Amino acid sequence: MKNSSRRGFMGKAFGAVAGVGAVASLYAMKRSWDPLPSVKAAGFTTLDMSAYKDNELVTEKWRGKPIFVLKQSPEMAKKAEANPKDKDRLIKIGNDYFMVCVGLCTHLGCIPGYDPDEESFLCACHGGMYDFTGEVTKAPPPRGLDIPPFKIDGNKLVLGEEGPEYKKMLESGTTLKV
Repeated sequence: MKNSSRRGFMGKAFGAVAGVGAVASLYAMKRSWDPLPSVKAAGFTTLDMSAYKDNELVTEKWRGKPIFVLKQSPEMAKKAEANPKDKDRLIKIGNDYFMVCVGLCTHLGCIPGYDPDEESFLCACHGGMYDFTGEVTKAPPPRGLDIPPFKIDGNKLVLGEEGPEYKKMLESGTTLKV
């Protein structure tokens, strides 16, 4: 009797250890399949557009890239309306217009600086210039600053999702897919 009771105990103990090991292994496998928190955070970025001020460049970060956000002053919006190509590059949220673009020069990937007095960007590496909408005003950049995929959600802008406004910009050739 003593042998069978010891054998029964050893079997139950082994079964318990094996069960705990199996659960721990499954948990570890599940964790390895989940994306890292940094990857999840890099996928989508939500910007509250009510926080931005006229003609003040703010640099956000999305997928490791600098994103320029420039709220257009009423004067800048009037200038953009005079040129349909400029107006097409702006994003309207509520009554305000915003320039939102990847802050890398389309020539060689340098980061252009913004001059609020001139309302323009200058890429110091090779002298390329962009206006306040991100359109090229002086070569060598081959095209305007790229616009990241976005979706308008009320007064917020979600970077990383392709909304109808962004799809319209792609179709019209205003930007390229980033």
